[in-house]
Amino acid sequence: MKKRLMIGALTVLGMAAAMPVSAQNQEEDGVQNDSNLRTVIMHERRAEDKARDKYRNPSQTISFFGIEPEHTVVEYVPGGGWYSRILAPYVADNGKFIGLTFAPDPLPFGDETKERIRNFPTKFPNDVAEWTGMPATKFAAYTADKVPEEANGTADFVIIPRMMHNLMRWNVADSEIKVMRNMLKDGGMVGIVQHRAKGNAPFSYADGNKGYLRTDTVVKFMEAHGFELVKQSEANANPKDTADYPKGVWTLPPRYAEGDTDKAKYTAIGESDRMTLLFKKLP
Repeated sequence: MKKRLMIGALTVLGMAAAMPVSAQNQEEDGVQNDSNLRTVIMHERRAEDKARDKYRNPSQTISFFGIEPEHTVVEYVPGGGWYSRILAPYVADNGKFIGLTFAPDPLPFGDETKERIRNFPTKFPNDVAEWTGMPATKFAAYTADKVPEEANGTADFVIIPRMMHNLMRWNVADSEIKVMRNMLKDGGMVGIVQHRAKGNAPFSYADGNKGYLRTDTVVKFMEAHGFELVKQSEANANPKDTADYPKGVWTLPPRYAEGDTDKAKYTAIGESDRMTLLFKKLP
């Protein structure tokens, strides 16, 4: 067996007993039956990530999106690598994992931040190598303004986790989604997980500046850029989230924008209510 994030046959066999209740339910419901994906999710390298699994539901989300080990997967703005530590080892042997981040110049940031973004293609593969124990040469990374021509039309899947609000509030959504579309094969898929505003939330609240977007805003945007909504899931729903905080989604954990004020209340709510949408690239 090739060197992947595998933890041995005995551990795999014992995994069902160790899995969170939500993951066990997914198994019972037939949502997720990929032992390789389960193994990656349960790996000890993800020890610090697992506390958030109950909010981010990786097994159910990735299964819903239909990501397969042989896919070329692009993760948009990987950040701290929470999804990377699952997706990179999952596709490394038979597919390909690519990190993609913003084109720096249009962003409303200072020169130092933009320079860090420009260094992403060099730094990110090494980060993934450190996270996974795999060679950095297995992974690729680009800024959206420097995607090589040979990478276009090669991706099976693009995942955009909790980033659409930033694209819209920084006025770069059009240009960035066009880059992602170009990277996709014909019929390629885009999976979006996004903090969800209430359906009747005013645009002044749900324009991205509070971290929340209405589902219809995201769907219409994607349709306008040549994608079709295939299906949606409530895998990442949180009905406790009222999505109406003056300081936006960052009021909730893990940010706690209000500090210690009502911290117990926000802890009880948990992380945000999120839409989970799957789109297909149209001809």
